[in-house]
Amino acid sequence: MEIAFGVLGGLGLFLYGMNLMGTGLQKVAGDRLKKLIEILTNNRFMGVLVGTVVTMIIQSSSATTVMTIGFVNAGLMNLSQAIGIIMGANIGTTITAQLIAFKLTDIAPIVVAIGVGIWIFSSKKKNKEIAEILIGFGILFVGMDFMGSYLKPLSKSQTFKDILTSLNNPYVGIVVGFALTTIVQSSSASIGLLLALAGQGLINVEMALPILYGDNIGTTTTALLSSIGASKTAKRAALMHFLFNIIGTLLFIFVLQFPILKLVDILAKNDVQRQIAHAHTLFNVINVIVQFPFAGFIVKAVKRIIPGEIEITQGLKYLDSRIIETPSIAAGQASKEVLRMGKIVENSFKTSINSFFERDEKLTHEVFEIEKQINELEKDITKYLIELTHAPLTDEQQATITTLFNTINDLERVGDHADNIAELSQYTIDHRLEFTDEAKKELETMFNKVQESFNLALMAFKTADMEMAKKVINYEKEIDKMEKQLRANHIERLNKSLCHPTSGIVFLDIISNLERIADHASNISLSILDAIK
Repeated sequence: MEIAFGVLGGLGLFLYGMNLMGTGLQKVAGDRLKKLIEILTNNRFMGVLVGTVVTMIIQSSSATTVMTIGFVNAGLMNLSQAIGIIMGANIGTTITAQLIAFKLTDIAPIVVAIGVGIWIFSSKKKNKEIAEILIGFGILFVGMDFMGSYLKPLSKSQTFKDILTSLNNPYVGIVVGFALTTIVQSSSASIGLLLALAGQGLINVEMALPILYGDNIGTTTTALLSSIGASKTAKRAALMHFLFNIIGTLLFIFVLQFPILKLVDILAKNDVQRQIAHAHTLFNVINVIVQFPFAGFIVKAVKRIIPGEIEITQGLKYLDSRIIETPSIAAGQASKEVLRMGKIVENSFKTSINSFFERDEKLTHEVFEIEKQINELEKDITKYLIELTHAPLTDEQQATITTLFNTINDLERVGDHADNIAELSQYTIDHRLEFTDEAKKELETMFNKVQESFNLALMAFKTADMEMAKKVINYEKEIDKMEKQLRANHIERLNKSLCHPTSGIVFLDIISNLERIADHASNISLSILDAIK
């Protein structure tokens, strides 16, 4: 029991260290990770490179694949792009095993000490992020040392040796590897345990290979589970990952088993840990080289296995909780979704004014429907942003999220004012109200000014343009003056009995709503300026 607890404790430290190191690397990489994803094109080879680098940074092929499913589910990536990322993720994950095989356990405590020292004595955010990488790196090897120490007595246990000998059956080994990785949800952790066993002379590379194959199949379960409830395309992406590793396993068991054993023996004679690490790398690299030319067939195969047209989904377009695994990308996607919400609000605003001038009841009902969509978007984006705040964020990303919270609140309020104008338009139609030509001209002038202001605010949000944001704030002052002047003009018309009192109330309510829309456009610009500063 003591051995089991010790191994579990070591495995826990290993997982924690790997997670901490990955988090630190993500923070240091920051927006570079986002730019790396953005360079992805339909070039599948570029996808493999991006998948490899991203996985090396976030230290998890499962996380990369789940994130890819998030992109596919959000419609930002097609299956041809996704399979390149998935292939690259399998290569990127091998870096962890290679690092472990360097046997750096002796220097691990020093690395942790240096990391903690930087964390305590440095106040700079960037230095603290580097400290996280060092602490995580050190703890990872401390965990490995822990596992090795507690496994050492088992080298004298004949019963345990007999159990391990039973794993020499390749099919049993695959099942064990699959089960272990499915339970711990990390192929790197299960391979780390294999290396710890090898370090104590309890397992050789022949016994390790089938378990390695099982590990690679087991790592696909995370993505498969993640695709439940996702779009049909996302399910297909998860299935591609599974098929890719199954095909690779069959290839290595029946064709490449002996050549791989010979090759790793040449590369690392008498060093079982290094042999296992090399075998893991070779499995994934060769698997990609062999299957890369046939990637198109894998895409076609999953479409046949999961047939049917892709369903059109309502609601969020750019957001998916799976993308939160990489906060820099998630924050960028959230900005896109908020901008999309802004465009929908702008459409609602234009439609509400058109419904008034054209006396079109159909347009008023269109605004009422858009308002429901805006409210749903605000709720869903807010929920997503709250979830994102729990992820490891840089100061810039936190500032971005604060701006997004403020912006969606202002956009929702603009939607409310557009809804109010549509209701006033409906009231005008129902009661056959008339307005003077002068009143109509004033409303049109104010609407054009407010529309220009709101459009500029959205452009400033999109481009983070300070001058544009300042221009919106100046517009708001002009619109305030305009509203006061138009109010005075209309009261004068009412006093001269040039306008019906009920029409006068509608006119004043419309210019009041327009003035409030300009206020919210100004608020959006002020949030942008605060974020830039």
